[in-house]
Amino acid sequence: MSFHGIIPPVVTPLNDDGSIHFDDLKRVIEYLITSGVNGIFALGSTGQVAYLSEESRISVVKAISATVAGRVPVIAGAMEVSAPSVIRTARAMIEAGANAIVTTAPLYTINDEAEIAEHFRMIRAGIDVPLFAYDIPVRSHKKLPPRLLVQLGKEGVIAGVKDSSGDDVGFRRLIAMNRDAGHPLALFTGHEVVVDAMAMIGADGAVPGLANVDAAAYVRLWKAAKAGDMKTAIAEQEYLNRLFEIVFVATGRSGDAAGVGAFKAAMGIKGLLSAATLTAPLKPLDAATLDAIDKIVRDCNAKAA
Repeated sequence: MSFHGIIPPVVTPLNDDGSIHFDDLKRVIEYLITSGVNGIFALGSTGQVAYLSEESRISVVKAISATVAGRVPVIAGAMEVSAPSVIRTARAMIEAGANAIVTTAPLYTINDEAEIAEHFRMIRAGIDVPLFAYDIPVRSHKKLPPRLLVQLGKEGVIAGVKDSSGDDVGFRRLIAMNRDAGHPLALFTGHEVVVDAMAMIGADGAVPGLANVDAAAYVRLWKAAKAGDMKTAIAEQEYLNRLFEIVFVATGRSGDAAGVGAFKAAMGIKGLLSAATLTAPLKPLDAATLDAIDKIVRDCNAKAA
């Protein structure tokens, strides 16, 4: 199974009572696939994985896998505090239809580099699908070193990396080391606003949360970049960067509320979601924020047209 291109981290649509809105979830998945994405990343930060019960997470994977029906790979996020708990959740997700698993460095524990490597080795030994490393130190409080990731790739422990570290120098070093090692890893940027640049320097794909709002633009960007048409790729990126301003509208709110809340609000404007409901304890965005997001989305759509 090939992992490449645009693989959106899909939002988790919710009803007003916090339960999963499965009709909306199916609608979003169909929208993403018909837009030409190369895979689906279920239950990442954008999918609010940490706020959902294990039962809800498994039901999300099952619903997504059933809707995808083998058209593209499904990568599911198993974010837990220890290798045994990651394995337990990952196995349930695989049974529910996931084609690959992504997880972070150990959560809560204080580990050195050798222990982190062993964490990933333990997980890979406990599952029978590809494993991806999720480098997101803002949540795991650990930066995954490029040399460690490439070594794990050479060992066959991990198949790839989703880089949401905010360290673009580190990501470029990872690309170079991976190339020198014979490209054992598929490397994905998680940064919405630099996908054109990362494609140009050798990334294998992107996992942009904003693709929930406009997947087709990211697909056009990626295809143009891979074809060497950087003028078109940059133009698409600049449009998407204007659209990404929606995440900066909310003030005095948590990153989860401001970011995922903005994505869901914009998706509602575009008719992809019935409501922009967030998981508790996150509160809804206020009316003034929603109005400002609406203006950005409509202005961007008008200019794009």
